[in-house]
Amino acid sequence: HRFNKAQQDAFLPHIERGTIVFVGATTENPSFELNSALLSRCRVHVLEAVSPGDIVDALERALRDDRRGLGSEAVDVSPDALLEIATAADGDVRRALTLLEIAAELAVGDDGRITPEMLLQVLADRTRRFDKGGEQFYDQISALHKSVRSSNPDAALYWLTRMLDGGCDPSYLARRLTRMAIEDIGLADPRAQSMALEAWDIYERLGSPEGELAFAQLVLYLASTAKSNAGYAAFNRARQDVRESGTQEVPLHLRNAPTKLMKELGYGKTYQYDHDAEGGIALDQTGFPDAMGERVYYEPVPRGLEIKLKDKLDRLRAARAEARAAREAGQ
Repeated sequence: HRFNKAQQDAFLPHIERGTIVFVGATTENPSFELNSALLSRCRVHVLEAVSPGDIVDALERALRDDRRGLGSEAVDVSPDALLEIATAADGDVRRALTLLEIAAELAVGDDGRITPEMLLQVLADRTRRFDKGGEQFYDQISALHKSVRSSNPDAALYWLTRMLDGGCDPSYLARRLTRMAIEDIGLADPRAQSMALEAWDIYERLGSPEGELAFAQLVLYLASTAKSNAGYAAFNRARQDVRESGTQEVPLHLRNAPTKLMKELGYGKTYQYDHDAEGGIALDQTGFPDAMGERVYYEPVPRGLEIKLKDKLDRLRAARAEARAAREAGQ
């Protein structure tokens, strides 16, 4: 994964001809780090995290190996201590061997016996595996986002804690949590957006660890409150229409008329001032370009605040359709 694109491409003709047998190992996701042309010529084997039981076996082999390992006579360590080291290694055999070696060095002055007190000192830093830009990073933020969307506050809090524990940039978390409030909660509970910005501000003022509690409470609220992506979906529909319909002219009645010439050309001539209309809305007035006709993008969901918005818009849209039909019949 440390080769750039040109260097990776240089392998292709030799692999094709069978001149070389290409074997590689990487800690990164090859889908992200290897060129698709090179990856398509390789067989990918995924190496999973090693279980604590298998790590214990590796540690016991190291203790028995007098030449390359520690030698069983030099170290006195209980099975429980080995399991604790294996668990702390979090699936990494190399890390487990390093921890065992450090514990053995501390035990030299104590007849080679690894005591619980020594182990507590060696395992003081139990940081879980986390990469700040690789596959685990994106898998965990995906799990956090989807747990919030699924209204599972306990799972969401777990993934937030995992990312904080791994040293994730708090500013990145703040941005993603704000995005969740906008994208997945939206107008079902507009308070969520304000809370996201407030939690972001609180963290910047307090820092860690106090500010992390603001993130935790925000995640619990986001996961527990009503959800709606209606605004997100409406925006995407509008963007698609803008891309596909080209540059449509603004209807004359909606145009601004700051000059005499514009007024003479009919700009704003038939515009109805809504505040003067009955009920405060000119129901038969259109808002889209004439060539497009009226469209419906926003469809509120029957959850949270959008229940009221949906009731109002359903009545308003029906009244608009009736008013437009009456106007067309009169013409």
